[in-house]
Amino acid sequence: MKVMAAAFVVALVIAFCAPVVLNQFGWSSAEQGSSTSVRLD
Repeated sequence: MKVMAAAFVVALVIAFCAPVVLNQFGWSSAEQGSSTSVRLD
């Protein structure tokens, strides 16, 4: 039971920290949508 609770807490921490970390590395979905990139179809 403790392992399940710990895993749930870790999953919540990852879910809340991931957008901040990805924004710092420049992997923001908003930046990708607004950038002038060339689509290779």
